[in-house]
Amino acid sequence: MLRDFRTALAACLATFVISSAVYPAVVWAGARLLFPWRAQGSLIERADRTVVGSALVAQAFKSPRYFHPRPSAVDYKADAAGGSNLASTNPQLAELAASQAAGEGATADHPAPVDLVSRSGSGLDPDISVEAARFQVDRIAAARGGGASSIAALIDKHINVSGWILGAPPRVSVLELNLALDAKEADRE
Repeated sequence: MLRDFRTALAACLATFVISSAVYPAVVWAGARLLFPWRAQGSLIERADRTVVGSALVAQAFKSPRYFHPRPSAVDYKADAAGGSNLASTNPQLAELAASQAAGEGATADHPAPVDLVSRSGSGLDPDISVEAARFQVDRIAAARGGGASSIAALIDKHINVSGWILGAPPRVSVLELNLALDAKEADRE
């Protein structure tokens, strides 16, 4: 019986070491070797090598000088990812959407795209639709004192169509667009 106990204990320890140390180390090393950018969290850096965010997680941009991401029910905190869980019949959801639309400058004649007024399932979507980006051009141009056409050209340059085979719509990364806005402004100075 003691022999059976030692055998079972050794099997448990071996399984524990393989599952908690060996396997994760092999997967981590393989990812670092085959996909180094993604294994590091898809971090985006400025030209001076300063990390400013991840391509996978949205950030809050509230200034009128920048493109705004989708609203977040978790205030863009990655450790608390989640949606609002409000039912479509909940009046609070309609109030939140109306408040968000008003904040984006939407009017009856110029309604905001749905992804600028509705929260995503995770609350961390880094991309917005091309329509949502174009909706914000006039506000950004007015705040930066630049031409709307040059900002629209930046959007066109940053459209991501990957996933079209699966039916994913074109989209733009809010962080990359905002970095491009800052770089464009720095070039003008």
